[in-house]
Amino acid sequence: MNTFDTNSGLIYTDNDYKIADGAERQTIINPATLKKEGEIALCQQHEADIVVAKANVAQKQWKDVDAKSRAAILHDLAHRIETSDLTEVAKQMTLEMGKPFPEAMGELANVAPIFRYYAEMARDDAGHVAGTTQKGSFQYARKEPYGVSVHIMPFNFPILLTCWTLAASLASGNTCIVKPAETTSLCTLRFMELFNELPSNLVQCVTGGVDIAQALIRHKNTHIVAFTGGVEAGKKVNMACAEQFKPCIIEAGGNDSMIISKHAPLEVAVAGSVCAAFHLSGQICTSAERFFVHEDIHDEFVARFVEATRALRIGNGLGQSEMGPLVSEAARAKVQRLIGNAIEKGAKVATGGKIPKGLDTGWFYEPTILTNVTPDMEIMQSEVFGPVASICKVSSVDEALRLANESEFGLGSSIFTTDLKEAMQAAEEYQTGMVWVNNPLIDNDALPFGGWKMSGQGRELGRQGLDAFRQSKMVIIDHDPIVHDWWYPYDNEVFYSQDA
Repeated sequence: MNTFDTNSGLIYTDNDYKIADGAERQTIINPATLKKEGEIALCQQHEADIVVAKANVAQKQWKDVDAKSRAAILHDLAHRIETSDLTEVAKQMTLEMGKPFPEAMGELANVAPIFRYYAEMARDDAGHVAGTTQKGSFQYARKEPYGVSVHIMPFNFPILLTCWTLAASLASGNTCIVKPAETTSLCTLRFMELFNELPSNLVQCVTGGVDIAQALIRHKNTHIVAFTGGVEAGKKVNMACAEQFKPCIIEAGGNDSMIISKHAPLEVAVAGSVCAAFHLSGQICTSAERFFVHEDIHDEFVARFVEATRALRIGNGLGQSEMGPLVSEAARAKVQRLIGNAIEKGAKVATGGKIPKGLDTGWFYEPTILTNVTPDMEIMQSEVFGPVASICKVSSVDEALRLANESEFGLGSSIFTTDLKEAMQAAEEYQTGMVWVNNPLIDNDALPFGGWKMSGQGRELGRQGLDAFRQSKMVIIDHDPIVHDWWYPYDNEVFYSQDA
């Protein structure tokens, strides 16, 4: 195994690290210190052609591995992940994108179970036997792999989200090519070493930007795409796939809502809201960004929310902090612009709204709570993807649901309430792919993850997440061949006659 070097412009292929030939380099900057952490290769079409060819060769063998053996290989992989020291991967993640180190370790702790889940799911379910339409005929559908899957991944959960789709794709019999976000390519590459005991080239990883992503997506010998990212990029992926009738799973983010009912348990609601809004500095697709708080408890909730938010420690993710920096200067500039626009239109800053004192270096920003926010403000219509909670006062859960559903996004939504009727109403009326009652952000390997409306298409996780990487084939087998009465030639009595 070649040594992993953050400054070598590596890719992962043939179950080993290799320097990308002739590729330009991009410097990776630590968002907390603005120091260089390494370089990645900006791969182009030539590299895509090579890895795609290898993936297709590997897939021809992998698809023929029986389900029991395939499951055993994935269980072995899960065991290796569970028993490996992933400290350096987590540290690399923190250095690249600023995530607090305990959260990076927590992300990695959730990776192995998804391989175990899909190893057994694919072994249990490989098709469907239908009730026959004809005596003596065995009629069923079988599920088969597409071939080569492309995984275009985001920076916020670079390893976990990659493995959500990798596990399902591998379990289905596909081979996988990963294109990580530029900002988290190094930690993704470092994690790739854990795949080096799989059959060769089941998993490959190439780095770069839009050029290599489009080269992989548009390649005639890749067969399905999994994408997580922003709406505009998601649209481009969708259009590129549509040109070839290539299936794609797209998770395109959201601006999730949180309802605080007058029946909310305030102590729980405040603690949950702090986590939902400011976990990972608000850089989670399912972060709560729009808060609809009942007028009867609005002032008390805001006061307690502000107090709890001010207790958060901001700093380098390798230190003692709950909040690290935003991933880039552009990300922070977007947050500042949206907050400024809201203030100009009447919003009030209850806390935050500025760069933290003493943290002028790096892309830090205080967790911010805005009040007097109205639904027409841009901050309520866009995905902020930063540490901002915008609060609207409402008179009822009915009003809150109506305003929440006016968004063009539909990823996730939450409510805090102890009223069963309100909880059930939210579950039924929210126009989102996921609903949380009194427990935001949680997911489950066995339940589908994905959004409605502009938040994407298709699902990750659960049985739907597995089926996304399989195509069906109808099979009809007549074990006792006979000549059927509806075959040619027709009996003369069935013809229409004008003389009749």
